[in-house]
Amino acid sequence: MKTFLVLFSFLFVSLPVVAQQPIAEKITMYEADHGALNRKYSVQPSDEYFERFDRFYAGWLTNLESVDFENLSRAEQVDYLLFKNELQRSAYFLEAEEERFAKIEAFIPAKDNAMAFINKRRVGDSMEGKKVANWFSAWTEDISTAQSKLEAHGMLTKREAGFLGEAIEELQRAVEEAYKFYYQYDPDFTWWVEEPFSKWDDSLEEYQEFASNQFDAEKEAVDESGIVGTPIGEEEINRRLSFEMISYTPQELIEIANEQYQWTYNEMLKASRELGYGDDWKAALEYVKTTHVEAGEQPPLVKELAEEAVTFLEERDLVTIPELAKETWRMVMLSPEWQKIAPFFLGGEVVRIAYPTNTMTQEEKLMSMRGNNPHFSKAVVHHELIPGHHLQQFMNQRYETHRRLFRTPFWTEGWALYWEFVLWEKEFPNNPEDRIGMLYWRMHRAARIVFSLNYHLGNWSPQQCIDYLVDKVGHEYANAEAEVRRSFEGNYGPLYQIAYMVGAMQFYSLRMELVDSGMMSEKEFHDTILHNNSIPVAMVKALLTEKELSPEYQSSWKFGDYIQGM
Repeated sequence: MKTFLVLFSFLFVSLPVVAQQPIAEKITMYEADHGALNRKYSVQPSDEYFERFDRFYAGWLTNLESVDFENLSRAEQVDYLLFKNELQRSAYFLEAEEERFAKIEAFIPAKDNAMAFINKRRVGDSMEGKKVANWFSAWTEDISTAQSKLEAHGMLTKREAGFLGEAIEELQRAVEEAYKFYYQYDPDFTWWVEEPFSKWDDSLEEYQEFASNQFDAEKEAVDESGIVGTPIGEEEINRRLSFEMISYTPQELIEIANEQYQWTYNEMLKASRELGYGDDWKAALEYVKTTHVEAGEQPPLVKELAEEAVTFLEERDLVTIPELAKETWRMVMLSPEWQKIAPFFLGGEVVRIAYPTNTMTQEEKLMSMRGNNPHFSKAVVHHELIPGHHLQQFMNQRYETHRRLFRTPFWTEGWALYWEFVLWEKEFPNNPEDRIGMLYWRMHRAARIVFSLNYHLGNWSPQQCIDYLVDKVGHEYANAEAEVRRSFEGNYGPLYQIAYMVGAMQFYSLRMELVDSGMMSEKEFHDTILHNNSIPVAMVKALLTEKELSPEYQSSWKFGDYIQGM
């Protein structure tokens, strides 16, 4: 009996404990699965891509529903909510892209037959050369049919034409890849298919160019700026704000931005008076622009400003800065072409500097120098390097790396601008010229919310946005035009430009709650944020506070009910 009890006890203890798979592991598996499917179903957009990823996102959402949320740790609950939000967002944008595809797929020649050929190549099916040659001959005729159909349909929108051109180009790339799989390796295939493929390829390339330009540029340009974007409307703005876990309406954010602007304007008047320009703050701003360094001298200035910011932070023990982070950043110069859409700095591990080149006109040279003077640059170099984007990226690669999936500009740009708030309070700008430089950028960030949301709400045209930046912020006209073009024609999401100030307000509000109250030191607060990776700031708050979470969590955080310094 004793032997039996010992054996029973041993067997009982040895039985495996069924535990939940950690959410971080699920996220890692999801990313690996997503990557594998993305590589397999590489023709995007295509029917097979939409069908497979629709099932993929639905399957993972079902998988997540089986998790016992209440028995997760706080960090895992946050991971759960981040993962669920990402899946819902991905499924939503997949459906939106599929709807866009449905409007243009009729103009893609031999779409289904070409995909069948691509899929046969994926599994290495043998091909009968003569049959494939006939396919390509038929597909070449289909191109003429598709073009006639598109001509009969009339003009597309610029966005639709661009999407059609991209879809044709993507299909062409995949067919060419399939053709090269057999070409020269299969003698029969090579003998029969080489010429009909070449004709098809040339014809499709011509059609792709035609389709990409099948829009009325004059009709699309709503004003003299010539800038053509796609306003998304209030409903879509609200949906995207919900994915960012932001509970304000667009109009509320515009009102908050106007209040932030007014605070900045009042501070600008104070600095203008200090410089002897009275309330003519634009004259004071004009003076600051003339303090630019000579051509060729901007890189040494950037190095000096970067080192000044690091010294300032370390002397006040505000954030941990690893020695390797200080060692590994570097700089490059922006080309004249790049400066047309990015007239200031871009940053990260590599800071990209805007300054004149010999190919620019005299007017362009002066505008570049004036817009990148030392006092404007002092407010931006630390934004791009340390403690801004370079330090962020350095930490993102080392802590809670599974959360990089959830990166958002509201964390990335918000954090960098938040430091402009903090450094202002710490008197980093120690003369009126520096204060004007920092205030210029604060005005700019508030103005971004106002002009970009008004544009996407359908209230303003691009030209109105340009004029607003010139009038309210004191931008050079060309820089204002570049800013608006970048916002509406560049590769930025519709909410990207509001992310700077909105994210900064979120971080600052959280700092007031946790640091000003004495619950955390500044350094502890900043290090903790950096160690939890790039996530919606509402989830940063969830990690650092005790607010109860549930699987159906929706943020109701009102973080903009203050104005710094008032």
